[in-house]
Amino acid sequence: MNVGIVGLGLIGGSMAKSIKIRTAHTVWGLDLDAETMMLARLSGAIDGTLTSETLAQCDLVLVAIRPAAAVNWVQDNAEHIAKTAILVDLCGVKRSVCAAIGPIAKERGFAYIGGHPMAGRERGGFVHSSVELYTGASMILTPDEHTDMRMLETLKSFFTDIGFAGLTFSTPDEHDRIVAYTSQLAHLVSSAYVKSPEAQRRRGFSAGSFRDMTRVAHLDEAMWTELFLDDADYLAEQLDILIDHLNEYRDALGARDAARLQALLKDGREKKATAGGN
Repeated sequence: MNVGIVGLGLIGGSMAKSIKIRTAHTVWGLDLDAETMMLARLSGAIDGTLTSETLAQCDLVLVAIRPAAAVNWVQDNAEHIAKTAILVDLCGVKRSVCAAIGPIAKERGFAYIGGHPMAGRERGGFVHSSVELYTGASMILTPDEHTDMRMLETLKSFFTDIGFAGLTFSTPDEHDRIVAYTSQLAHLVSSAYVKSPEAQRRRGFSAGSFRDMTRVAHLDEAMWTELFLDDADYLAEQLDILIDHLNEYRDALGARDAARLQALLKDGREKKATAGGN
């Protein structure tokens, strides 16, 4: 199979490396950064450059760039995508992207489905990409009325071959609502948490808790701003819920109410046990 990958950062680069190590597929890659392209070629992550000619040969196209850029790329290159191809965007939000790309795919005659690999690291770029990034991860897909079983079987085989544990199916709306809580809120809270003056005076006083809370504060602010704003309604809703809960703890502390504070902590522990580890 010929696979085209648009964007060779952490997500696209890890896709390319995983495909080349784990399968016999041919990979055509494209990135705006010349150094990234050189590294991808030298490391063997891609077989060549994704051009209009090689794009026309692709059976599968993975678009691993920011939401607005992904939509623009599909608009600009749709005429070169084969009608037999499947296009999957790998963006972290789905409503805005699926709503824009879906009609283009329908008009041009190629298959399209929204996707989101639930894997990542705090540092991006091709240099941090890894063949192991997707090992055991979940791949979210957002099928619609145009999705057929043959496409899903093809994608299931492809994604499990490169390390994913399996597929999770969702609607774009459900995806954005849940990811606002499981991913975006965590990044937002980490960014706010590390702004305390004590963060600069914590050496010798911090261990795993501090490391876990601040890990994702090291983020690409331009990318996450776009993701946050594309999902602003659901993210703001989750932020309001968090603030309400934090105020409960603050009120208990202010009142020196040990019984109330213990009850709040017990409730959190029990909800963590119910939610599980992942």
